Amino acid sequence: MIVTQDNPDPDALAAAVALRKLANSIEDIKCSIAHAGTIGRGENRALVRYLDLNLHQLSAISFEQFDLVALVDSQPRSGNLSLPEQVTVDVVFDHHPFRKATRQVRFSDVRRDYGAACTILWEYLVYAKITPDVPLATAMLYGIGSDTQDLGRQATAADIQAYEALYPLANKRMLSQIQRGTVPREYFQLLVRALQATTVYEDRVVVVHLGQVDNPDMIGEMADLLLRKDQTEWTLCTGHYNGKLWISIRTADPANRADLKARHIVTRLGTGGGHMTYAGGQIPIQDGQRTARHMEELVCRRFLRMVGVDQRKAELLIGTSDERPTEGR
Repeated sequence: MIVTQDNPDPDALAAAVALRKLANSIEDIKCSIAHAGTIGRGENRALVRYLDLNLHQLSAISFEQFDLVALVDSQPRSGNLSLPEQVTVDVVFDHHPFRKATRQVRFSDVRRDYGAACTILWEYLVYAKITPDVPLATAMLYGIGSDTQDLGRQATAADIQAYEALYPLANKRMLSQIQRGTVPREYFQLLVRALQATTVYEDRVVVVHLGQVDNPDMIGEMADLLLRKDQTEWTLCTGHYNGKLWISIRTADPANRADLKARHIVTRLGTGGGHMTYAGGQIPIQDGQRTARHMEELVCRRFLRMVGVDQRKAELLIGTSDERPTEGR
């Protein structure tokens, strides 16, 4: 059984299929792929359709039926992984910072400097002299490009080499169609609501609280979008989904260490981490002291304090000069 992070992104999906290809080709091992959460973004759904993936929900899996459990693009006890605690993980392939729980795994290959998990699996395919078919090559190319923003974000020499090798093997027309995956009307409704609620601090820090969302991928997507505003150094986006407050942080400068900021923000509240320019976290929300509104305000205060801006120097991204956002939000 191959398990991805919850709400898997293109890198996780393609890496899972690459690991399945590796197991099938070398030892004729049949593998299923499972995840929790949703496949939310239009591009991700298009990728799943193109690969004709039969994905399984973790909640429906009887793990005693499988001899081994492998994680891709995730590690045991990470915040974005709904694997039951009693399940033993045997194999890990990941490019996030190494976690203590991974020491208990029988085999792990964690390369935190790599821009994508697909790059790790590509190197295994090369070593095994396995050439991916066109759909897999297209998916891996898209996975690397998606996680590194077309090699412009935390891409190593290994990511570049893998990208260049996969490019001639991929279906470029299909790649273009995946990148332009369709979205429902609700996507644009949420986009309008998000932009109207966005707050700017000192013209360099942008914050938005989306409230309840049906698709947690939208939280990271909005954080990416808002980073494009001129002079922006940091973005923070939050949203409520499945009983948790989800947090996405973005920065334009790797020296800012978004991963460390995410961990500090969720200290004693939840889990967090990521990479130098993009990171996230999750905090359980409940009635009483941990209401969604209270957690939003606490996260925002911690974040603004860490990035060194005055909460009082706030203005709406879209609105008139007479409109002022609520302090600390």
